[in-house]
This record gives sequence, C-alpha cells and structure tokens, in this order.
Amino acid sequence: MKRVVFCDFDGTITAIETFAGMLKEFAPELSAEVMPKMYHRQITLREGVRQILESIPSICYGDILAYAQDKPIRYGLGQFLDFLQGENIPFVVVSGGLRDMVETVLKREGLLSKVSAIFALDVDTRYDYLKVISGFEDETELVAKVKVMAQYLVDESIAIGDSVTDINMAISADLVFARDRLIDYLEAENKSYISWHDFSDIQSYLAKHKA
Repeated sequence: MKRVVFCDFDGTITAIETFAGMLKEFAPELSAEVMPKMYHRQITLREGVRQILESIPSICYGDILAYAQDKPIRYGLGQFLDFLQGENIPFVVVSGGLRDMVETVLKREGLLSKVSAIFALDVDTRYDYLKVISGFEDETELVAKVKVMAQYLVDESIAIGDSVTDINMAISADLVFARDRLIDYLEAENKSYISWHDFSDIQSYLAKHKA
C-alpha cells in the first residue's frame, strides 16, 4: 500500500473528549488524581488507564456506551472517508479507549463500513469490575499504536491525533496531522507536523499532495 491513515478517536474523531469524559463521569475521584499524571507523563498510559477503567463496576457498562451515544464528531469526517475510499487509502482507527464506544459513534453516523479496521480496548464484564483486554499492549500503552502501524506495509504512514495517547504514533509516522495537546508534545520532541482544525483541512492537504 502506498498510504494508510492511522487516526485517533477520542477528541480527534469526536469533537470533544469522549473516552476521557466517560472516565471522569464514572470514576471522578480517581480520574482527577490519575489523569494529570498521565498528561504530564509521570505515569504510563498503560498504568493510568487500566487503574481507572478497572475501578468501574461492570454493571455500569451499558451506561458507559449510552454516554457516548450523543457525542458529536468533528466536521468533515464523512467526506474525508469518501475521499480516502476514492484514493484507495485505508482509514484505520487506533484508539486507547473502548472499541464499543468507537463503534457506537461510527454506527450512529453511518460511517462504520467506511473504516478499514479498529484497534482499541475491549473489556470483560463478567466480573464485579471491568477487566481490560488488549491485543496490542506494551510497557507503556494499553494500545501500543506503533505496534498497530507495524501490521501494515506502507510507503507513507499518516497519523492524525490530538493528545498524549498519540505521541508515539506521531513520532513513528511519516506525515502527522496534530492538534491540541499533541502539538505541544511534538514541539518538545522536535517532530514536524501539520496543524488542523477539522477533517476538511486534512482532505485538502492530501488532495494537493498525492503519493
């Protein structure tokens, strides 16, 4: 493949922090304690996200998915996915959040069939508290996005993200579209990027710079 787009979900596809917002809603005290440590990279995402998620009772899982149901997506995603299909560029969602939340939002928008693959967290709800399941866990991330990228043989990898969960993916990508916190992290790492506001910005750039 010439190009593959690897896109974050929370705060990237969604216009607001959906997974992070859910953690704050269902585990407010622990989130208030742990999230700042993750954002400042004082603890790993693997440690922090697992700690918060596995503090939530499994009986809440239905409410967790309902929480995602009305969260808006960022402008231009549908048109962007149509453009990528026309260019034969796979769109892969790589999320450090819950697969079921990703699918809930994409199904609502009628876009799930336009996504090539989703890599995210699953949970086991058979116990009193949620138990995290990940096929791409490493030392620092529950979903190691660079491991996901390595599954694809591609001439140019394109990363789209907004925050701390996207740092490693962005550093490894050939072309990066960054917004919000991710810009600050990449500035600190001296990694080049293109800032973006909505998906129409990314579409315009890729249309002008075809592989």
